[in-house]
Amino acid sequence: MSHSIYVVGTYDTKAQEIDYVADIIRSLGKPIRIVSISTTEEDDPVAVPSGRVADHHAAGRGAVFTGDRGSATKAMAEAFKAFLVAQTDVAAIIGLGGSGGTGMITPAMQALPVGTPKLMVSTMAAGDVGSYVGPSDITMMNSVTDIAGINQISEKVLGNAAYAVAGMADRKPTGTQYDKPAIGLTMFGVTTPCVTQCTDDLQSHYECLVFHATGIGGQSMEKLADSGLIAGVLDLTTTEVVDHLFGGVLAATEDRFGAIARTGIPYVGSVGALDMINFGGPATVPDQHQNRMLYEHNPQVTLMRTTAAENVRAGAWIAEKLNACEGPVTFLIPEKGVSMLDAPDMAFHDPAADKALFDALADTLVQTERRRLITLPYHINDPEFSAVACAEFRSLMER
Repeated sequence: MSHSIYVVGTYDTKAQEIDYVADIIRSLGKPIRIVSISTTEEDDPVAVPSGRVADHHAAGRGAVFTGDRGSATKAMAEAFKAFLVAQTDVAAIIGLGGSGGTGMITPAMQALPVGTPKLMVSTMAAGDVGSYVGPSDITMMNSVTDIAGINQISEKVLGNAAYAVAGMADRKPTGTQYDKPAIGLTMFGVTTPCVTQCTDDLQSHYECLVFHATGIGGQSMEKLADSGLIAGVLDLTTTEVVDHLFGGVLAATEDRFGAIARTGIPYVGSVGALDMINFGGPATVPDQHQNRMLYEHNPQVTLMRTTAAENVRAGAWIAEKLNACEGPVTFLIPEKGVSMLDAPDMAFHDPAADKALFDALADTLVQTERRRLITLPYHINDPEFSAVACAEFRSLMER
């Protein structure tokens, strides 16, 4: 089957723009498929009309064509995602839309593997695009004018977009110097010594991809795991969990560790930086936390020390997620501290809070031959700790 460039939008309102982009791509000799995601049940004269997309909704097309814009756009986003991931001929995808179209198209783009070209031409592209891009490799292109016909501006922008996606789709795989298995590692500034030691130790046999544990970092790592692009994980910095649970700004999602469970890839984890919840500048810390132990990391980042009670909840949450993993899992506890700030004479040194975290993990994790918890008499940034982490990782990969 020849692969096609998918051109996607609400054909009932943006037919002129969609056809313009499709004609340029077609003139370059590229196969295309126009997909309509209109939320009115129109018989669009395109390869994939909106009714066919709507049929992919779990509840059928009736869940999409409700007559209510809010529920219809939400349902169409779900239907289009289910439709797109079922296709086997996607060479690339280009979407055209305003806020509604962008919200319907980009969740499906996120579901495609990393590396599949994805270009979203949107009126929303000049603002905060985090929710549209997520952990994926979507390229956002500002439409400048609204996508409301072809004019002297949109002709240029949409033309550039058409040539760009055709060029991306035309890219041929090349020989690569990266012939070692790729692995993912999570790092924060306060766990840098640990992760640096691990990459130095492992890089002769593995391509070490380090992800900054800022919420999107963990999501990106797990996206690559789901896409089959990393062979194992050294998740030593799980700090995103406490931001997720307690309102920090660098939060994981409820699906943290989900890719590990789904794929069963070898996993070595630890409690790196679970002593801190992240906020912006001091003025952004919620009023109810003003009397907590706060540390100004820099003018833009304020850290709040987790309490024993918060650590009990975090430890149990992580353990429950790991209990769902059937692949090889080793989780390491560094008894002498979980970050640079969690050490004697440092601001976040709190052995009682750490013990609450460690005990919750031990009490909740169901240990098996393939799922183990190991307690080590080291600080997370001690060379001895990273040496054990690397040895465990090699063991799981070889097994």
